[in-house]
Amino acid sequence: MGGPKMGLDLKLYLRDIENSINKDDYLLVYFPYHQLIAHREAMEFSGIVGGIPFISLFIFTGILVNLIQVSCYLTIWPVSKSTFRRINGAITELLWLEVVWLMEWWSGFEVKVHTDAKTCQLMGKEHAIIMPNHVSDSDTLLTWILAQRVGCLRSALTIVKKTTRYLPVFGWTNWFSESIFLDRNWAKDESKLKSSFEALSDYPTPFWMTIFVEGTRLTADKLVEAQSFASSKGYPIPKNVLIPKTKGIVTAVQSLRSFVPAIYDVTIAIPKHQPFFPTLLTFLKMQPCKVVVHIKRYSTKDLPESDQGIAQWCRNRFIAKDELLENFAATGTFDEEEITEFRRSTKSLIVTLIFAGIFLVGGWIFLKRLSSGWQYPTLATIIGSVAIVVHIFIEFTKMPPPKIKATQICTQ
Repeated sequence: MGGPKMGLDLKLYLRDIENSINKDDYLLVYFPYHQLIAHREAMEFSGIVGGIPFISLFIFTGILVNLIQVSCYLTIWPVSKSTFRRINGAITELLWLEVVWLMEWWSGFEVKVHTDAKTCQLMGKEHAIIMPNHVSDSDTLLTWILAQRVGCLRSALTIVKKTTRYLPVFGWTNWFSESIFLDRNWAKDESKLKSSFEALSDYPTPFWMTIFVEGTRLTADKLVEAQSFASSKGYPIPKNVLIPKTKGIVTAVQSLRSFVPAIYDVTIAIPKHQPFFPTLLTFLKMQPCKVVVHIKRYSTKDLPESDQGIAQWCRNRFIAKDELLENFAATGTFDEEEITEFRRSTKSLIVTLIFAGIFLVGGWIFLKRLSSGWQYPTLATIIGSVAIVVHIFIEFTKMPPPKIKATQICTQ
């Protein structure tokens, strides 16, 4: 097998060490270790400080949403699942709109979408499986922006790892919204996927079910592993994506195709030469960045009938996705026309301002009712607790430590 593509691997490597640095394991030939670790710590600290206002509002809104979800789940779900789903979707959307606001208004995150006219007309009006490549921890949030634009943010579902459901507010809200949490053990996950998919057959509004078939984010380590695996199997060597794990998408198509008419093949590209990479940390630090998205619609009825056929179709799509990303790297754009209506959301701004006003007024009233001796300790406790939550979110989304040494990348 030939060596990995140096430019991409080096970029991924430097991104990885930006997220997680281990002095004992890695020889960093480009930057002194103490500078990198100090820079990383400074980034995290400023991210925590900058994230306190937003996470405070997010927790406040999230607790209100979760309390309503619990009440409705106990009283309405046993009587009418459809009614519960409609109410739950409406209140969940309010919370997710704050995340959309964080990305677009607070940090200046920009999304450009390229697709054909027919796909643009159908998005948000039909159930769909969303199949994106996985490049960063913000990919799920990116699908929320797309869903919000076409009117189905309230029913934007996703498949995530089991530990996600324990994240304060975020995980709990996703659980009530019927996102699927996996153990990453197929013996356990197969039956869970099938039952969860079947339960969506009577979903009252168009939903998006996002599946990251690569199973993990693209890193230099994972890319080299994918290239090695592809070489051993005689597959084309990927340069921009990983080899898809097809069991999940096969189960999704076979379980959902009777009532889900479409699968959207979503390709996420990050333009070269922009100073910031889209992550939760950069959003909290108000660092603007941009992604370009290509969407191609496939009818589930036109997909192969057999499991093997669907698996091969998926692999073929990722081969094509890799070529599409190669072309994007060379040209900076996709062939399909850009959909200019995908502008940042005014609705998210309005909702966030309303909840921020309620939060500030309510917080001021709460502190005023405390005796003067308890006001500052209470405020300090609240700020400290929120800072801990911000740190939990940052740690949860941090890249794993890279295993490929910088010297190894440079000599390949």
